[in-house]
Order: sequence, then C-alpha cells, then structure tokens
Amino acid sequence: MKKALLLIVAAVLMLTSCGTSENNLGYFRNLAAYKQGALPQSAVPEIRIQPDNELVITISSAVPDATVAYNQPMTNAARRGELTTQGNNRVQTYIVDSKGNIAIPNLGEIYVKGKTTSEIAQTIKTMVSRDVKDPFVRVELLGFNVDVMGEVESPHKIYVQQQRYTVLDALSDAGDLTEFGRRDNVMVIREVDGNKTFTRINLASDSVFSSPCFYLQQNDVVYVEPNKIKIDNSKYNQNNAYKLSTISTVVSMASVIASLVIALTVK
Repeated sequence: MKKALLLIVAAVLMLTSCGTSENNLGYFRNLAAYKQGALPQSAVPEIRIQPDNELVITISSAVPDATVAYNQPMTNAARRGELTTQGNNRVQTYIVDSKGNIAIPNLGEIYVKGKTTSEIAQTIKTMVSRDVKDPFVRVELLGFNVDVMGEVESPHKIYVQQQRYTVLDALSDAGDLTEFGRRDNVMVIREVDGNKTFTRINLASDSVFSSPCFYLQQNDVVYVEPNKIKIDNSKYNQNNAYKLSTISTVVSMASVIASLVIALTVK
C-alpha cells in the first residue's frame, strides 16, 4: 500500500514539475535577480520605401506661388490621388506603384523603392531646384502594415502610424501571447532585397532589445509558435477524433452487416 502511494506522489510531482517548466509565462526572465540596470540597445533602422507605401510629400519655398504647380492633385493611374488631413491642412498623398514609382506634377515619375524618406526628399529637391530657388521638400511615410499571427489573443494585420514600432508594440496590439505561445522562440519574417528572411527572438531574455528585428518594418510578419502543451493537446484531440471516427465507422458497418444478416435470415 505504501509503495503504491509513493508511486502516485512521485507521478504527481513529475507532472507538476513538467507543467511548471512548460507554463513559465514570464518575459525577460534572465533579469529576475536584478532590481534595475541598463538594457541592450538596438539601432533604429531607417525605413526604406516599398510598393503600396503611402507618402505625404510637401514642396514649398519662400515664394509660395513658385511651387504650387508641384503640389496640384493628380489623376495619374499610378496613384489613388487621395487627400488626407494633417493638422489644419489637407495634403496630397502618393501611393508607390508596383514598380516602385510615384508621379509628381511637372516632375513625372520618380523611382523611390528602397530609398529612405530623406533620400526621396533630396531627389525631389534637386529636381525642383532647376526652376525654384531654395525649395523645401518634406517626405513622410503615412503608415505601413505588420502581420501578427500564431499564439496571440488577436491575430490580425496592424496598420502602423509611427516610425518607431517594436515587436513588443505589435504583440501588445495583438492582445499579448496566449498561455500556449512560446516566449523563447518568436519569429519575425522580413523581405530583404526581394528575399524572405527570418529571425528568431527570445522574449524570455533581454537579448530581444538588441535584435535586428526589435524595430519592425513594413510588411514584417510576427509569428508566435505554440508550446509543447498546445502541440500535445492538439495531437491528443486528433487521436481521439480519429479513434471516435474509426469506432463510428466500425459500428456503422456492423449495423449494416447485422441488417443484411437479419434480412437474409427472414427470407
């Protein structure tokens, strides 16, 4: 009796131990022993423009009439010609087409794919300077999309309206990870020079702050993998479903056979 009781207690302790290690939901666990300190830093990358990005471009100078022609609304098919409100002013927005171009009145098409907003502003300024003295050009990225999927409370596409947006911001906007999400293996998928790349981030460590993917860029995908408990539960449910399906099939076949036997016997 005592031996059986000891075996039961040992089994319970083993299950409890496994559950505790697998269900550790904390972030930055390597900092648990410290009350304060400095965190690693990641350089804030300059976002490079991609097709479908929306830009706000303002061209001005000391003589307002000199730059009016460069700010007129367009009907070019390469862009939507939408107006948006910025402060008290209504400004024209430009959509980068599939080839990486925008079209500006009296300047024509300008290739902007892969360039930063400051580089685009300098290109436009150089072009306008041919006819206007000391023009001022301002280029802003209006927003971009990030996808968050996997084991988060609300997987969805997030429209970002700020230049500095981190993986922590994205996970927070998605409602945080579920209890089944792996904190130590979050994947960020990114397109670099036309190629898909991926980087794994460990949210259980402060190393996340120095990751090259800590700051997200347009069209990034953040994927949270399920932990072992979720995978095991899924396998268990699938196995049970298969067993139930098999039993149901066998019972149905037995019923059909029984019906045939009865019918033949009656005849």
